[in-house]
Amino acid sequence: MSKRDYYEVLGVSRNASEDEIKKAYRKLARKYHPDVNRENKDEAEEKFKEVSEAYEVLSDASKKAQYDQFGHAAFDPAQGGGSNGYGFGGGGYGGFGGGFDVGDIFESFFGGGARGGRRPGPERGDDLRYDLKISFEEAAFGVEKEIEINRDEQCDACHGTGAEPGTHVDTCPDCHGTGQVQVAQQTILGRMMSVRPCPRCGATGKIIKTPCKKCGGKGHQRKRKKLTVKIPAGVDEGSRLRVAGEGQAGERGGPSGDLYVYLFVKEHPLFERDGNDVLCEVPISIVQATLGADIEVPTLDGRLTFRVPEGTQPGTVFRLRDKGIPSLRGGGRGDQLVRVKVVVPKKLSDKQKDLLKTFAHETGENINPEEKGFLKKVKNLFGV
Repeated sequence: MSKRDYYEVLGVSRNASEDEIKKAYRKLARKYHPDVNRENKDEAEEKFKEVSEAYEVLSDASKKAQYDQFGHAAFDPAQGGGSNGYGFGGGGYGGFGGGFDVGDIFESFFGGGARGGRRPGPERGDDLRYDLKISFEEAAFGVEKEIEINRDEQCDACHGTGAEPGTHVDTCPDCHGTGQVQVAQQTILGRMMSVRPCPRCGATGKIIKTPCKKCGGKGHQRKRKKLTVKIPAGVDEGSRLRVAGEGQAGERGGPSGDLYVYLFVKEHPLFERDGNDVLCEVPISIVQATLGADIEVPTLDGRLTFRVPEGTQPGTVFRLRDKGIPSLRGGGRGDQLVRVKVVVPKKLSDKQKDLLKTFAHETGENINPEEKGFLKKVKNLFGV
C-alpha cells in the first residue's frame, strides 16, 4: 500500500509555516492517540504513527527539503534514499549504512535538539474570521451589529484539562512532561542524540487516563455564541475589526484567540465613494441648466436644496462641503461631489420644436450640421 502525501496526512499546504505544521500535528496526535481511542485502539494507533511520521519529516528543515524534491523516494532504501544518489534516508549515507539520517547530524550539531526541548505549556487558541456585509450608510456613520459564530470554547466540565472531573492528568513517563524524547543513533561521527516528538503523549507531555466524557478529552466543545460588534463611522470595504479573546479556546489553559470581522459594503443606488468623498449624479433639464434653478440633491443626511447657476454645462461638478464620509481617525467629514447630467428630451411636440428653432434663429445658431463647412472640416480631417 503506497504512502499518503505527508502534507495531506497533516492537512496543511506545502507553503505551511513551521508553527502551522506543529499545530496541525498536535491536533491530530491528540485525536488519534491510543489512550483517547480505546474502543478502536488499533486503527487509532496506525493513524497516530502515520501522523508522527509525517511530522518527523516536515518539522525538520533538511528532511522537508529532501521530501519536497524527491517525495517518499528520499527515504526509501530501495531507491537509494533519493534520486540524488546520496542515500538521504533509511538506507544510510554512501557505503557506511547504519540507518542514520543526514538531517539528524545537522540537527544534533546546529541546535535541533534545543529547538524542540521546551516544556509544553499553555497554547493560545486560533483566530477566527467572520465576513459581515453592511450598508453604505452603516459604513459611513457606524452601527452596532449582532452576529453569531461557531467556535471551540473551554469545556465547562473539565475546565480545559481533558480529564474526567474527579480524575487527574498524569505527566508522561516517557518524556517526563517535555513532549520530546531523545533518540540515540549511530552515525559516521559516532553515537549521536536527536530529539523527536514523544509518540506516547503526542508531544503534549501529559497522559489522560480517563478522558472527559463531555468533551471526549479535547478540553473544549463546539458552541454557537452571539456577539455585538461595534462598527465605527468611516469604515470602508475590506476593513478589518479585531475582537479580542473571541476566537478559538486555548490549549492547556492558554488564552483564547481573537475574532477578526471583515467588512463588505453593499453598493448604493445613488452614491459612490472616493476616499472620504461621496460622488452623486443628478439629472437636470435643458431649461434648468440654461436659466438656472433650485433643485433637490440627495445626501447622506437627507435631501437639501441646491442652486444650479444659469448657464450650467453638462458634466459640471459642484462640491457640497462636509456632506461626505466621516473620517475614521476623526477630524471632520469629506465632501459630496454632485455632477449634473443634462437630460435632452426625446419627444417634442411640433410647437416645442418650433420654439426651439425660433430660439436657435434668435441666437444665430444653425441647426443643420452640414452647413458652416461641417462636411469640409470632416474632409480635411480625414484627407478625403
